[in-house]
Amino acid sequence: MENIKRDFDKVARTWDEEPRRMKLASDVADGIAMSISLASSMDAMDFGCGTGLLTLKLQPFVRTVTGIDSSQGMLDVLKNKAAHLGVANVTALHRDLDKGDVLDGRFHLVTSSMTFHHVQDIRNLLTALYKIVLPGGYIAIADLDLDDGKFHEDSTGVFHNGFDRTWLQHIFSEVGFSDVVSSTASSITKPVVEGGTREFTIFLITGRKNV
Repeated sequence: MENIKRDFDKVARTWDEEPRRMKLASDVADGIAMSISLASSMDAMDFGCGTGLLTLKLQPFVRTVTGIDSSQGMLDVLKNKAAHLGVANVTALHRDLDKGDVLDGRFHLVTSSMTFHHVQDIRNLLTALYKIVLPGGYIAIADLDLDDGKFHEDSTGVFHNGFDRTWLQHIFSEVGFSDVVSSTASSITKPVVEGGTREFTIFLITGRKNV
């Protein structure tokens, strides 16, 4: 599978023009809100936030949201949107784990949507995320169910053709999260290279760090 890193800076300005991405962010935010009791006392982090589609959906319901991404272009779009909306509780930070950057801070909630399939070592990432979740805090990860490599027309930067939920939940538990459960958060119907369209389902896995 091709593992060259995709240049998300090049697509950042037009990223939000795809309606399915807007719908997905809404569906995932709704799924998180149904699974976790969001509160105005919470500090959240959105890993792989991109242009902040999920970040800005969560923002009204928590104290702060820190958006983390390896693409400065994506983060610039998020910053511009937050400024345009007059949102003061969103921070955008550039972190590239592939280049040795580390995740810091402490959060009541860590989220991520459609980023894990771009990460080669899932166990290491979940271990890093576990460390920054506060005791009693939550993790909520949305990504593709197994897709046979059909979801992406271009597999640049894609390390996983979706995930087996049972396998991924097991990794969540191994790194220390408890109460690990999965649900279907959304679905995306899109054309595939062999012709026609296919529906792809998006899971949401949540877990908690024990007090």
